[in-house]
Amino acid sequence: MLQKIGNLLISAGSLILLFTSNSVFAWGQNGHRIVAQVANSHLTPATVKALEPLLEGESLPQIATWADEMRSAPGEFWQKKSSRWHYINADAATLNNPSSHHSSKESVSNILDALLFNIDVLKDTNSSIDAKRFSLRFVVHLVGDSHQPFHAGRKDDRGGNNISVTFFGQDTNLHSLWDSKLIEDENLSYTEFAGFIDTDNKQLIAEYLQSTPVQWLQESHNIANSIYDQHETKISYQYIYKNMPIIKTRLQQSGIRLAGLLNLIFDSSAQPLVKALKMPANIN
Repeated sequence: MLQKIGNLLISAGSLILLFTSNSVFAWGQNGHRIVAQVANSHLTPATVKALEPLLEGESLPQIATWADEMRSAPGEFWQKKSSRWHYINADAATLNNPSSHHSSKESVSNILDALLFNIDVLKDTNSSIDAKRFSLRFVVHLVGDSHQPFHAGRKDDRGGNNISVTFFGQDTNLHSLWDSKLIEDENLSYTEFAGFIDTDNKQLIAEYLQSTPVQWLQESHNIANSIYDQHETKISYQYIYKNMPIIKTRLQQSGIRLAGLLNLIFDSSAQPLVKALKMPANIN
């Protein structure tokens, strides 16, 4: 089923890479661990059991930052190709009219391609366990990346990296501000943060689970545009008051959707809109 999503959701050939090689990381370490920790509380027992051989004794929060950490590893993939798996830049028209995606590792050119490629690997019963371990680590990471607004931002400012701002008088940039500085300003561990934003609201969970990877990036694209429009460069308490709820919502959505995706892949009995993502009716 998921392999067909790409034919309906993504026009990879028309998507443009957002960043060049080791430019930025999304959400920072705490952000990715928060997403994975929220996801942990929404996994079904069957999914937890299925993940055990893929996690090799680690937890979802532990593997959530692996895809960023490995970008410093030697080898052509990590040094020259992996960075493009984390980002896209596409206008609203492109995101609203996707048609196809690259289905091989070598042809992945953006985060949308990467998500669907790795989902297909996890779904394929013929995939080796090493391939599935690789893809699980990327899926856990990239679901988080797809909810960070500036990973669907503008190419000309490198997703906010070239927009200088001050955070309580300290120099930084817009992307870094949203990656980590606003999250770290809460002064919480990832487990505390996850505990504060997690939810058992059935209506809200159902809303989050009726979505697709393309929609996650559409949401990020729209949020990024609204932040660009604010033109704020001196960041302090008022900015935090206004924008921190957006970050908390994106982390919450990301965690619940990650769990819904993993349940969809690993637990055939997981109920859509309760524990599993529900894809559009015309995708089966």
